[in-house]
Amino acid sequence: MTVTDATALLGQYPFRHLEHARSAHWLLGQMDRLRIDCAWVGHLSAFLYKDPAPGNAALERFVAPHGDRLVALPTVRPGRPGLQQELERASGAGAPAVRLYPQHQDDAGGAAALDAVVAAGTAGLAVVLTVRIEDVRQRHHLDSAADLSPAIVRALARSDEGVRILVANAERSFVEEVHFGLTPQEARRVLWDVTWLWGPPEDHLSLLLQTVGWERFTLGTGMALRIPDAAFARLDLLDVSDAVRQGILGGNLAGWAAR
Repeated sequence: MTVTDATALLGQYPFRHLEHARSAHWLLGQMDRLRIDCAWVGHLSAFLYKDPAPGNAALERFVAPHGDRLVALPTVRPGRPGLQQELERASGAGAPAVRLYPQHQDDAGGAAALDAVVAAGTAGLAVVLTVRIEDVRQRHHLDSAADLSPAIVRALARSDEGVRILVANAERSFVEEVHFGLTPQEARRVLWDVTWLWGPPEDHLSLLLQTVGWERFTLGTGMALRIPDAAFARLDLLDVSDAVRQGILGGNLAGWAAR
């Protein structure tokens, strides 16, 4: 079984000094320590650029020497001219997904994201959406973007049969509001990472595995912004079978990405 982190990040971040995040060697060291085989990697600040291309180029330089373990997920900007070419380039480079940040990209209502997500699905790409970059209590006062809305995720999941969405950094109430507002067929298009889901004593993750289904969750650490050990600690505290654990660590992501 291949253990895959679906939500790793590298690069510079304007609201927090992260010296180690400027090196793929640091990320690989963390992966070795936690026995993570592969990571889907996004760029930490490309979502803030009017043109994400420089951030995507920097990300490619980070991961190019480590293509056996690191997979670059380029950031695209909904509504930007040339979006289709960017998606085709990502698909041609073998990326399994692209990253969108509607609430940071002048698209708080998600109207432009709708077209972008459908276009990504047509190009054979999944889309990674991030509910929040950091907790509101930790944010710099200049970081004023709102959290992603559950209504946007529901609308995107309903938009087309070819759509596949991985949602990062969602808490229990967000997952429930989206999942139980979708049909079973629509819900299968959405995968959730475990980065922001509490373990004991709240046991939010355990509850969601039962009510939403363990097949809908995958490993995401959120490093370098978050401590990667936390995701594994939550999994270690679960009373689940080996099959469930292996699914969350990589099997669910592989099956979902291959659709």
